[in-house]
Amino acid sequence: MNNKTYAGIPSEYGKLETAKVVLIPVPYDGTSTWQKGADKGPQAFLDASENMELYDIETDSEVYKNGIYLADPVTENSSPEAMVEAVYERTKSYITRNKFVTLFGGEHSVSIGSIRAFNESFQDLTVVQLDAHADLRKDYEGTACNHACAMHEASKNTNLIQVGIRSMDVTELKWMNKEQTFFAHELQEEEYWSDAAIDLMTDDVFITIDLDCFDPSIMPSTGTPEPGGLLWYETLDFLKKIFREKNVVGFDIVELCPKEDEKSSDFLAAKLYYKMLSYKFKVADEE
Repeated sequence: MNNKTYAGIPSEYGKLETAKVVLIPVPYDGTSTWQKGADKGPQAFLDASENMELYDIETDSEVYKNGIYLADPVTENSSPEAMVEAVYERTKSYITRNKFVTLFGGEHSVSIGSIRAFNESFQDLTVVQLDAHADLRKDYEGTACNHACAMHEASKNTNLIQVGIRSMDVTELKWMNKEQTFFAHELQEEEYWSDAAIDLMTDDVFITIDLDCFDPSIMPSTGTPEPGGLLWYETLDFLKKIFREKNVVGFDIVELCPKEDEKSSDFLAAKLYYKMLSYKFKVADEE
């Protein structure tokens, strides 16, 4: 059993029975195709979180006091399919306990399992994907559970909205709904893109964030960095609007590929996770 708490919070706030939030680490990197290391992402994220101050200035809150239970990591790695099934089962088990379930990967294929669990649990689910890559391939390198296929199932079974896309294969066009895709180059030209995206969402929203959605100037530690990404405050502004206007039912963050000499990316991931919880439990309650 895991005796540590998320971000080193007092143990009274880390108990499953009373915590409103569950955090599931998934240290998996079985299908990534360029730089390896996403399996080290969850631990780097947790280490950075322990060095993060827990008062959020913007929301004037200490969201950890809602209780955040750090679950044992999902370590199944015998095959991509077995990992997805394990993530699905674990995620579903905590959703059925009425927890606000969050996950930290690992590569983006872990989201196949998390989205499947949320889609079964909430009718008419919107999935909001922040990502540099479309991830819409039907299969890749012999499996449909590849990181390049992370959103294919969601594109068929949920209301998928893609934001920040700036790299894809031509074969993915047939799976893409361009009316619900906000390409990175268009965000610079369209002032009200975030409002347009929110207008396309149903009431219940799951957010999946591939950290390569960010510009590599602020998030270099990803497996496949792409130039021209999102910046910090524009991303937070978009996320805050979603939390304010919709019922965010859960989220995952993936693709931190930590480097020994570059800790700012780990800390961005830690801060992003905590910001999203702060928005969930403070901004949404203000409406």
